[in-house]
Amino acid sequence: MATVTANAPRTALPGLLKRPVVRKLLLLALAAAVLVPLADARWASGSWPGALTVDVSEPLTKVSDWIVDNRDSHPLFIYFLGHISNAVVICVRAVYLVLLAAGWAGVTAAASLVAWRVAGPRLAAGTGVAFLACGFLGMWVPTMQTLALMVVAVLASVVVGVLLGLAAGLSDRLDRLLRPVLDTMQVLPAFAYLLPVVLVFGIGVPAAVLATVVYAAPPMARLTALGLRGADKEVLEAVESLGTTARQRLLTARIPLARKELLLGLNQTIMMALSMAVIASVIGAGGLGDRVYQALASVDVGAALAAGIPIVLLAVVLDRVTGAAGEKLGEEPHPNGRRLWLYALAGTAAVAVAGRLTGRLDWPDAWALNIAEPVNRAVDWMTDHLYSGVPVVGGTADWAAHFTTWVLDPVRDGLLWLPWWSVLLVVAALAWLIGTWRTALTAVLAMAAIGVLGVWKPSLDTLSQVLAAVAVTLVLGFATGIAAARSDRVERLLRPVLDVFQTMPQFVYLIPVVALFGVGRAPAVAAAVVYALPAVVRITTQGLRQVDPAALESSRSLGATPAQQLRQVQLPLARPALLLAVNQGVVLVLAVVIIGGLVGGGALGYEVVAGLARGDLATGLVAGAAIVCLGLMLDRVTQPTERRAKKGA
Repeated sequence: MATVTANAPRTALPGLLKRPVVRKLLLLALAAAVLVPLADARWASGSWPGALTVDVSEPLTKVSDWIVDNRDSHPLFIYFLGHISNAVVICVRAVYLVLLAAGWAGVTAAASLVAWRVAGPRLAAGTGVAFLACGFLGMWVPTMQTLALMVVAVLASVVVGVLLGLAAGLSDRLDRLLRPVLDTMQVLPAFAYLLPVVLVFGIGVPAAVLATVVYAAPPMARLTALGLRGADKEVLEAVESLGTTARQRLLTARIPLARKELLLGLNQTIMMALSMAVIASVIGAGGLGDRVYQALASVDVGAALAAGIPIVLLAVVLDRVTGAAGEKLGEEPHPNGRRLWLYALAGTAAVAVAGRLTGRLDWPDAWALNIAEPVNRAVDWMTDHLYSGVPVVGGTADWAAHFTTWVLDPVRDGLLWLPWWSVLLVVAALAWLIGTWRTALTAVLAMAAIGVLGVWKPSLDTLSQVLAAVAVTLVLGFATGIAAARSDRVERLLRPVLDVFQTMPQFVYLIPVVALFGVGRAPAVAAAVVYALPAVVRITTQGLRQVDPAALESSRSLGATPAQQLRQVQLPLARPALLLAVNQGVVLVLAVVIIGGLVGGGALGYEVVAGLARGDLATGLVAGAAIVCLGLMLDRVTQPTERRAKKGA
């Protein structure tokens, strides 16, 4: 017995060394022991050395000046970009005139009948109520303006996304080339590329549509490529054995097999395009976004909410209709489907003609409801009674001050106190532990690029806000997601709330957040939490619900309590989904860093907004590039490689 006890440590140590994580930790400790003394002797200061900084402001300023000087005379603008701008204006105007010609009754009937044919009578009724609500809120004309803009932007995004997706799905080399481009398009803050778009196309509808396309096309491209690459190999081999050409295989096999991914890409493109409605209003998009932006500029929460609700309703309706269409793919078509579509078209035309004959094309002013005043009174009451002076718990202003003092300031000061090379070492260690040396190299290069661009300190300030917001988001999101996964009633109650929070423009809930928490970094964090929370809750809920029922039943038969099932079965088996929730929480929180710059968040968000306001291309693009680098680093640190994720699962 003594021999066994003496030999136990000897046998345990080699077994421990066989674990990849332990070997990586030992190598990291060895590298740190060698590199830290050398780096400390060479760079004792914690700030990024000026000798390793590259000034890009001068070349970017020259580019900006050249665009302004040649926009009205250079052939590139006259014969190419000018035609694109005119085509966008003509398309948006044509769709808008068609919507006005159909009248409020015709548009409502058309939307309801399409929803009925796609998803059934319940969603048709909901669609009709949603469009009527836009009219009752006094927002019918702005809603049609936004709808016309979104129709053109979504169609352009789908065309661009499908072409890029076809290229990436059919060629491995193009897939590798396009992946970083799509990453940049999706992570780069909208405000950062609004300035180049405005410089080229000027303020107006073309710039708004093209900015929306840049933001909304990547999901379509990614899902198209995913669908093409995931096509059934046996079906493709069978089609190829029939002597078909590559084009015929694409049209008759690959694309039909990828229909669900294509429709999901359309759904995501629509949602992202609508989320750009308010941001695009800054450069002249008009419509609902412009109403929201004007109301927020005058701190009119009621008017902002009245214009924000139709955006949410449009998003929810389009989400439900495209989702229902995706679920019906592969089902047997209705025997009278074509006839029903003809009836629906005839009914829509009859309603539109009746509206024109009776002179009821425009929404009657007498039917509009004013919700701005009661909403503003409610906001004033909340500000007066909750901002400060609440017994025992204190007011929201006290909470914001405590959060800033106890969380934000220590995290920021701690990051700024660390030497720059130690930050790179920590990033490399985390990325290598969770992934491979390639992910570690990518994360380190992304972080080093921030220092080279000369925005090290504001980037660490932004990183501190992102880390604090992610921590709060994950605590609330995991707790809420677990509750929704364990109760169907909780999930049903949460679904409309999550829909509203996920589709409501950030600008709309920014003013109530500022009214409750004041101006500073705390309201910026609160806005980021509200924006990122729905995605974390949904992914967590879905991951826990997809755990193998047989595993749960087995643990239940062994006498495990619900809490033990959660800790020992559901959470370990749902680990890939939980890691994805962490990754999405980080990306979405970072996406709101620009909005935080508008309410006192400072750092990179403020620099991007200031660059747009002053027309300073260098400041805006450098800060935007730094945010992209932060997003790339955080993505690599929080999302393991596919191989490791499978092992962990």
